[in-house]
Amino acid sequence: MDTTMKRLIFLALLTFSSSFLLADTLTLKPGHPNSYVVKKGDTLWDIAAHFLQDPWRWPKLWGANPQIANPHLIYPGDQLTLEFVDGEPRLVRKPHMRKGPQGRIVSKDAAIPAIDLALIQPYLVNNRVVDAEWLAQQPMVLGGESPSRHHIGGDVIYINAELPVGQEYGIYAQGREFFDKASGDPLGQEVILTASSRVIASGPVSKIQLLSNLRETKAGYRVLAIEDEALTSAYFTPQAATLESQAHVLASEKNIREMGKLDIAYLDKGSDDGVLPGQVFSILREGDEIVFDKDGTPISSSERSTYDNLVAGLSFDNGIKVPDVHQGKLMVFKVFDKTSMGLILVADHTVRVDDKLVTPESLALRGD
Repeated sequence: MDTTMKRLIFLALLTFSSSFLLADTLTLKPGHPNSYVVKKGDTLWDIAAHFLQDPWRWPKLWGANPQIANPHLIYPGDQLTLEFVDGEPRLVRKPHMRKGPQGRIVSKDAAIPAIDLALIQPYLVNNRVVDAEWLAQQPMVLGGESPSRHHIGGDVIYINAELPVGQEYGIYAQGREFFDKASGDPLGQEVILTASSRVIASGPVSKIQLLSNLRETKAGYRVLAIEDEALTSAYFTPQAATLESQAHVLASEKNIREMGKLDIAYLDKGSDDGVLPGQVFSILREGDEIVFDKDGTPISSSERSTYDNLVAGLSFDNGIKVPDVHQGKLMVFKVFDKTSMGLILVADHTVRVDDKLVTPESLALRGD
């Protein structure tokens, strides 16, 4: 390898390393405070927002401080001070030193979370994605004491299985079946929570009473145990998603064509692929391919004629792909085996099925 080539490689590596270090550097917000007293109702994200341009990078702000590396160690009334460790901003909690004996004071309030579920709970749903064959084997609603075909809270319904008295169950309607677009492999069966219930009589045909309902319950709906993995975490620890394979928006929870801020989307990746609750994805729309007509004029895909599309399909030299377009950001809140569900927190543009999901360059609530 000649000297010129070695120098070029060295410069390229140096540039890459520098870019990586800069991307990993915390940027403080102009006019940030030097200290902060934790208040009841705060979250780690809230506190980081007082100091950082990019508040969702809060773990790094606490990274060098063993006192508060654990979210459960921060309580209302704690005073946090901004210091610099090896040139990086860090929040530290300095206990007050008092002379003489004193009792240990324990806060009555709970430790503050990363992102409070209550802030986004109104926008979340209790749908699940399960194996279709497994679902077909679960207990089924046969009907109810009421002659009506539709049952609501307080009604008693019959189930074709012997269920333990006092046990609570969820009643689910069958939704869509999801498939991987590339391989065609099944990803799971959507089930939609219609009601919660409790068993009041057990036998070959059990009786359960509907406790609350999100929608009417009908014969044929399935009865599923309420399991831990079906529940939403009480708080989230936002982190940049990193997956080995490309993820995409699989479907809209509302089964609509376009989604916006605070809408819920299904992802075509789940726990089998390393997806975790709290992971944040940037949403990208595939860049358009521009082709040129016989006069050399650029034509977008939406303006092409049948002839232009034919030429674009036959010629690799006649098209230019423009960069992908940033659509917004999504945070995963529920994960299944092969799929997951996320809440769109940022929408620069409308989000659609098949949009790409990638590692975000920034976790801030704005475009990359």
